[in-house]
Amino acid sequence: MKYRVLKITAIIVALFLMLIFGQYAYLGGFSKIKFQTIECGNEILVYEKMTGSYSETPRVMDSIYYRLLHEFGIETGKGFGIYYDNPQYVEAEKLRSEIGVILEPKDRNRISEIDSTFCVKTLPVEMYLVAEFPFKSPLSIFIGMSKVYPAMTKYVAQHQLNDGLVMEIYDVPNKKIIYRKLIQSE
Repeated sequence: MKYRVLKITAIIVALFLMLIFGQYAYLGGFSKIKFQTIECGNEILVYEKMTGSYSETPRVMDSIYYRLLHEFGIETGKGFGIYYDNPQYVEAEKLRSEIGVILEPKDRNRISEIDSTFCVKTLPVEMYLVAEFPFKSPLSIFIGMSKVYPAMTKYVAQHQLNDGLVMEIYDVPNKKIIYRKLIQSE
């Protein structure tokens, strides 16, 4: 009897571990992080400036997305956050960021309609260290952060790059998160 209970318990634990392992793999947990240094920018950003915890990013991004959709009939497929401070060194209430959505090229002619309601700017074309990570669900964001940021920090140190702000782009149609770190060679 004890052997049977132990066997059933072992099977349940093994199934549970396989489920966790499978979910982690599906969400990109085993994806290799590859970096490239490329010129990026020229996107039209519709955003709000924010000071405070980066955990507020989803709320602000969703608010802008739905306001654009319902008030202006503009639908976007990419959200973003530009993060100016490293939360390891700056207190949460002092963290600076810009949070919002990227306007689709077809809607560039509508900027004048929305610039009195939102902050709008064109992201300058500059050199960035770029990596991509699969975006399967909101959990992908946390797994991506835990994998990409340590690898990015190591890459910047190894290649003796000065680093700057970090931008995360949530490309929903293409199911990926794009991480950009503004860089300059020393």
